[in-house]
Amino acid sequence: MIQDEIHRQIVAHLDKVDSWFRKERQGLFFPFYSSFDIRDSGFKVAPVDANIFPAGVNNICSTDLENAVGTVKSYFQRHYPHYKDIILLTEEHTQNPYYWDNVRTLFNLLQEAELNVVVAMPRNLSQPIVVQCASGTMLTVYGSERKGDQVIANGKVADLVISNNDFSDAYRDWVHDLSTPINPPHSLGWHQRKKDEFFKEYNQLADQFCHLIGVDPLWLTVETQVFKSFDINDEKCRLELADQVDDVLANLEKKYKQRKIDTKPFVFIKNNSGTYGLGVIQAETGDEIRSWSYKSRKKMKAAKGGRDIEQVIIQEGIPSLLKSEGATAEPTIYMIGCQLAGGFLRTHGDKSPRENLNSPGAVFRRLCVSDLKVNVAGHPMENVYGWAAKLGFLAIAREAKIHQITCPSFVCHSKEVY
Repeated sequence: MIQDEIHRQIVAHLDKVDSWFRKERQGLFFPFYSSFDIRDSGFKVAPVDANIFPAGVNNICSTDLENAVGTVKSYFQRHYPHYKDIILLTEEHTQNPYYWDNVRTLFNLLQEAELNVVVAMPRNLSQPIVVQCASGTMLTVYGSERKGDQVIANGKVADLVISNNDFSDAYRDWVHDLSTPINPPHSLGWHQRKKDEFFKEYNQLADQFCHLIGVDPLWLTVETQVFKSFDINDEKCRLELADQVDDVLANLEKKYKQRKIDTKPFVFIKNNSGTYGLGVIQAETGDEIRSWSYKSRKKMKAAKGGRDIEQVIIQEGIPSLLKSEGATAEPTIYMIGCQLAGGFLRTHGDKSPRENLNSPGAVFRRLCVSDLKVNVAGHPMENVYGWAAKLGFLAIAREAKIHQITCPSFVCHSKEVY
């Protein structure tokens, strides 16, 4: 399995890898947190999604969550040493109890890091809302309002907004001329961010990394192309998309044959500005797109909040060889700042290794990246997945640079545990 070989090469070249990583991150902006959905096929390990406003924090391994308190403290000591009053900004879908478990976990994490935290939505409310989490606990959510160029929630002016709202809705009036810092920044929200930008940066970094440790770049990269003028109701558009899919599949088949990879290539068509696993469909041939059923067209018609899908990416499908209790599985890795912070396995008993696991019926199981802090050499799975996430993390920082987000005080420090 290439995972073991990647691990051996990382350990063998660790000093060189660490030096390269420190050099690449200099002067870049890094958000408070991020998460990466990773697929492992046995011949390839790569992230297939990167979230800058991650949910699912409640599913992180409990050991990792305990360790993450110190990571949060360290982050704030480095970057916000005098900030104590925090607004944890949420989405507005109050009927999703699993989302609120995620918010509750973030709230607890920030509180345990000795911060004053108010959970709030990006709009004014006549009175607070009490929501019930899936775990049965209750959470009070306040409204927020502007006072000049600052934000107030529950009567307190915030020093900082930590956003768990992905800004699919731009909330332009709410952020207009706001002096209160938002982290992750509003400009990296899905109203503006594009997945193809991330994967372009990721693949460039992964290619460099593979050459550095002496492995085939195919092992850590994921073929991704953008299709910009997507209109699900336009037959000509669908035919053009199908032709591009055929080209991608033909190119993948050629690469697989050269390496004697006995797997039929497939792709996922994904909304270029989307989240929550919406606007995702699988294809093994262009003909499948040419003959999309009403159900398939409906699936690709709207994204979060009912917005039209205007661009898609065509992405190499990576089958998952991982199993957990008989179910197909994939790791999700979280970072706080520059540090690996935790993870879990997303599993689905009704999905095949070639299908999207981020769908109803998914079950989350234990995967602890904290094992790395005990013995890097003894934990190849966490090590390889951790480095795939760190390459993704660098790609996000490069995305921020594209959007002219710079902040020298947010560079990572050199003394970190990998």
